[in-house]
Amino acid sequence: MNTIYLGKENNAVAPCVATIGFFDGVHRGHKYLIQQVNSIAKACGLASTVITFDRHPRQVLQSDYVPQLLNPLDRKLLLLSKTGIDNAVVLPFDASVAQLSAYDFMKEVLRNRLNVKKLVIGYDNRFGHNRTETFEDYVRYGHELGIEVIHHTAFELHGVNISSSVIRGFLQEGEVEMATLCLGYPYTLIGKVVHGFAQGRLMGFPTANMDVAESGQLIPATGVYAVNVKLKNQPHLLHGMMNIGRRPTFNGTALSLEVNIFNFRGDLYGELIEVSFIRHIRKERKFNSAAELAEQLQQDRTMIEEQFNKDRDL
Repeated sequence: MNTIYLGKENNAVAPCVATIGFFDGVHRGHKYLIQQVNSIAKACGLASTVITFDRHPRQVLQSDYVPQLLNPLDRKLLLLSKTGIDNAVVLPFDASVAQLSAYDFMKEVLRNRLNVKKLVIGYDNRFGHNRTETFEDYVRYGHELGIEVIHHTAFELHGVNISSSVIRGFLQEGEVEMATLCLGYPYTLIGKVVHGFAQGRLMGFPTANMDVAESGQLIPATGVYAVNVKLKNQPHLLHGMMNIGRRPTFNGTALSLEVNIFNFRGDLYGELIEVSFIRHIRKERKFNSAAELAEQLQQDRTMIEEQFNKDRDL
């Protein structure tokens, strides 16, 4: 995949079939759309292109908007590279782009800068300053500009159109297995290991405390999860359990993300780790003592290890 960071200079881009969107998650619905783009491009002898943005458009349109991303940009591009798309164009979304009308965006960006010959979008896709145009308007603009606008069919799962919003809803309810079904892969948080409260270590369950502020990703519902952990310079995924919560047993107030990596010893402070959510085990709750919590953690670990062993044997 050729990644193009669209700057002020003119980029030499081959004639292409394109689709446009934020593509947060690069979920199964997105992949289905990209398959259609690839098929049309191959049939026409053109390059296939995904156009996305360097930030969530609402961060520019609403100064107080804080995104809850499914993937940061670099991971989104990695996932796009696995779809068979020829080009991924990263468009800097700023005030000048936000002010473009749909017609001007199609003319200045899609036609003049990216050489788009065919644009594949859905009826519910909206772009341009006022976002009031319909699919029929885009078709009419495209006819004037020499861009064929094609409607893509939506991907449905059990009668539901898969979207990033639907997936966020599952994660916010702790339904990580449903999120995995929609994404096509386990939801993964990327964060830096920071110093925590060391209470897990005292109970025999040392944890890596994650800070995900830099990635801007959505944090799933509080509770205990079975997870896989990817470490730098570690070829294999490691099993573990993660607690997302406020440590009520210790009268905590701040939200913390703590992962206990099974059978691992080492110093991870300052390193980036990736934690993939496999199953929701239980809700967070307050225990009468640290000893009672430690006993529950041992039960959690035993159950999680048994489940991982069962999955491996299938």
